[in-house]
Amino acid sequence: MADAAGRLTKLAEEVLGTPLPVRIRAWDRSESGPPGAPVLVIRHRRALRRLLFKPGELGLARGWVAGDLDIEGDLYEALDLLAGLLWERAATTKAPRAAALRALARPELRAAARELLALAGAPVPPTPPAEEVRRRRGPLHTLRRDKEAISHHYDVGNDFYALVLGPSMVYSCAYWGTDEDPDASLEDAQRDKLDLICRKLALKEGQRLLDVGCGWGSMVLHAAREYGVRAVGITLSEEQATFARKRIAEAGLADRIEIRVQDYREIKDEPFDAISSIGMAEHVGRDRYAEYASALYALLRPGGRLLNHQIARRPLADEETYRVDDFIDRYVFPDGELAPVGRTVAQLEEAGFEVRDVEGIREHYALTLRQWVANLEKHWDEAARLTSPGRARVWRLYMAASALSFERNRIGVNQVLAVRTPDSGTSGVRLRERSWG
Repeated sequence: MADAAGRLTKLAEEVLGTPLPVRIRAWDRSESGPPGAPVLVIRHRRALRRLLFKPGELGLARGWVAGDLDIEGDLYEALDLLAGLLWERAATTKAPRAAALRALARPELRAAARELLALAGAPVPPTPPAEEVRRRRGPLHTLRRDKEAISHHYDVGNDFYALVLGPSMVYSCAYWGTDEDPDASLEDAQRDKLDLICRKLALKEGQRLLDVGCGWGSMVLHAAREYGVRAVGITLSEEQATFARKRIAEAGLADRIEIRVQDYREIKDEPFDAISSIGMAEHVGRDRYAEYASALYALLRPGGRLLNHQIARRPLADEETYRVDDFIDRYVFPDGELAPVGRTVAQLEEAGFEVRDVEGIREHYALTLRQWVANLEKHWDEAARLTSPGRARVWRLYMAASALSFERNRIGVNQVLAVRTPDSGTSGVRLRERSWG
């Protein structure tokens, strides 16, 4: 089994039809590939078996989470090189990203397939890492299934999230005010994002705000403290709710803020003057989005405003071919779905809203994610202890890959301001409202 790295490099280049852009170090300590490039470390032959039994993204993800695969060197550079190769191949072949491994079934590559089998060792499928969500049953986006999905993502320990997010405890895109101040702190940028939303909603003292997917309570705290509103925050995470209530009590705002473990479909005490939904709508799902938009419309008083802050993907020529990435679905956001911003705007309008402003801020999310990754890496040992090494590896890969996706315009994030404009047509939006910049 000498020179496993050289044999793997040759195999990869034969299958991909192009030189491998990263270096490989195999379990036998052999190395191969371009000098000075990031190193893909294959710690165990088990990683190859994972790929053979689950070709493509899921097999790679399982190897990464289990620690069978690692990157030595600049993680962003390595992911960018590999993603560029895979995206280019997908674009030119019109095939899924697993096509490279499935290509081993072609007659002309049978020798390569036999070589890979020999390198992989015993043909036994490895057990998936414990951090993986097992296959789910039943219809998508029921109240119960949504709560289970949210719990998987958010109920991994408030102390872990505090290490990653920092004192703001805001798990959504921050907002850097100017290009001239790229060194502003994450805390400043998150505060500025919350204040931007408050200004877009035109919050005033005494108004009633609903924050859908309130997380650890940062939005309702800022709105109550700085704008004098009464606020209700809802989440499906018990751990988030407990943390948020403690923060609110310590701030002396328990008489103005209520935190509920509640689904947006269960709210019955409307109307609200304003609604914020920040990084929550990605969990709603394509089949439920019209219901989500209609529910929020019904919860607002006439003239009330909605600020919907949501990640978007690029549109597809055939939208029916859209599938959530296996890694994201199994390890990060179970049942989460992304939609193009145009479809989001259309469904808000179909629910009755008048859409008044759309602001794309994807570059801001790339900056945010890079800071979260830096926080995680700085506190790596403690983060792994608070959750598990596998869970920490999930978050590192997910956040770093997402930062690159925002930078390369593969995904975006948008703030959509919409109004429940009354029959009179008086929206309450000033003629030159866009002064919140």
